Amino acid sequence: MRNLVLGVLGLAMLAGSGLAAAQQENSPAAKDSDLYKTIAEQDRKVFDAIDRCDMTTERAMWADDAEFYHDKAGLMTGGQTITDAIKNNLCGKVKRELVPGTLEVYPMNGYGAVEIGVHRFLHPYAQDHGEIGEAKFIHLWRLKDGKWQITRVISFDHGSAKQGQ
Repeated sequence: MRNLVLGVLGLAMLAGSGLAAAQQENSPAAKDSDLYKTIAEQDRKVFDAIDRCDMTTERAMWADDAEFYHDKAGLMTGGQTITDAIKNNLCGKVKRELVPGTLEVYPMNGYGAVEIGVHRFLHPYAQDHGEIGEAKFIHLWRLKDGKWQITRVISFDHGSAKQGQ
């Protein structure tokens, strides 16, 4: 009986250490890591292009087979379709701001990375109505032939943000 108990305890310890290792491997990339810095820079480039209405740069950031899932607007497919929607709905209308401290980056071995965060959309242009929209997002980035592109987006939990937060 004692050997059985020791055997079960030993298996539990092994399973626990394996779980801890798995959790550690799935931890977000450290903010000072190359991957985190790279994805943070890609994020900046995507939204800087929108803020400047630079649709050539914006289009280059999206894979041809990209999918964009939006909790209010539904599914949009194709890099060009997504870029056109961005041009028509965001360009010259909103300015995006990443909520400080919300960016998380996870490696996707053999593919690229997952980016998770919260962002706000300000309305600093002629139609400014004092409202700020906020949403959570998940971007799946693919690194292929040395080039990062967005292949999937899930944009959800859209609502108003309180100013000053």
